[in-house]
Amino acid sequence: MEKVSIAKIEKMIYIVRGQKVMQDSDLADLYEVETRIFNQAIRRNLDRFPSDFMFELTQEETDELYTYLGNTGKHGGRRKKPLVFTENGVAMLSSVLNSKRAVQVNISIMRTFTKLRSFLLMENDITSRMNKLEDGTNKLFKVVFQRLDEIEDRLTPQLTPKRKKLVLLRIK
Repeated sequence: MEKVSIAKIEKMIYIVRGQKVMQDSDLADLYEVETRIFNQAIRRNLDRFPSDFMFELTQEETDELYTYLGNTGKHGGRRKKPLVFTENGVAMLSSVLNSKRAVQVNISIMRTFTKLRSFLLMENDITSRMNKLEDGTNKLFKVVFQRLDEIEDRLTPQLTPKRKKLVLLRIK
């Protein structure tokens, strides 16, 4: 039994409707079963998969996914729209699919989702720190420019308001 790499799983995670999901055919491939057999097992246990665990893609979403994957979906491809599973849906698969392979794949997938979540948290932390740094820098520059304006006002001689400006023209 071949171990499933996290890098392989990461490539199978897509963002649909603002959620990280995995497609039924990718999961079936990981579990080493036909997509048709995989989906039969899911449909026999639909009560375990509410809409926030699994949903069927719309035709537009399916077309967009196939375009992204470079697959036209024509010429003998799927006849039904793909099912996609959220992180919770993937976790629920372990209660439906009980082979040794399914257990190992689920462990790898859950580790991948956890890794992606930690990257997201790290990215949010870095973004937050950058925003704080930017705010601090903006405040500092504002103070520096105010001080420079004050110094310039003190050093610049005050001209009387009635004084005319002298305009010099240069002739070549």
